[in-house]
Amino acid sequence: MNREKAEVIGLTALGWLATNEDLLPIFMGATGASVEDLKQGANAPEFLGAVLDFLTMDDAWVIAFCDANTLGFEVPLQARQMLPGGGQMNWT
Repeated sequence: MNREKAEVIGLTALGWLATNEDLLPIFMGATGASVEDLKQGANAPEFLGAVLDFLTMDDAWVIAFCDANTLGFEVPLQARQMLPGGGQMNWT
């Protein structure tokens, strides 16, 4: 996974989320994002990271997204780790 591929995965997740009538309102409510923010965020790696943060909060969402896009279930988290703010924490 590289940064460019991670951004493509994030953009794919944003597109999937934007067409999901059940999850989109939850995302927008949780983040405070507007429709305009979604449009502008498509070009911002930080926003795409936030989309992947949201997506990876629930295994069912990850499974649905990955199944819809023929991706391995590990791909969203791998992509998230490549985007700004996605590095793994080391608590030791």
